[in-house]
Amino acid sequence: MALLATFVAWFAIEKTLSIHSIFTRQRELFYWAAILFTFALGTAAGDLVAEGLSLGYAKSTLMFGGMIAIVTIAYYGFRANAILAFWIAYILTRPLGASFGDYLSQPFAHGGLGLGTAYTNAAFLSAIPGFVIYLTVTRQNEKETI
Repeated sequence: MALLATFVAWFAIEKTLSIHSIFTRQRELFYWAAILFTFALGTAAGDLVAEGLSLGYAKSTLMFGGMIAIVTIAYYGFRANAILAFWIAYILTRPLGASFGDYLSQPFAHGGLGLGTAYTNAAFLSAIPGFVIYLTVTRQNEKETI
């Protein structure tokens, strides 16, 4: 509810939710409020689906990944609104990450791969700088913007 309220207020005041138009302190505050709420919502959604609904970590990871794929197809294939597609995909990355992280770290008995939190965190902390370096060198992220 807090995320929806943030988006409603942001749009009502600023007339846009585009991340490419964050040039004022007020827009930046709206942006960071949205980010904060997506993290809380995403972790809760990932846990709810995997544990509360007994779908499991692997299936919930695939489900959220599939939902992001649908948004991607809607954007590229059917020209869905870029700002809406971005925010839906962004919001879905939170439960995807929570589910995938739990799948890697949780013990076999709980439906995970049993890598533990230390190895899972090390893997993510290695991958993130790798992606940042890759994008910095190739400039892939600058070729097309939403």
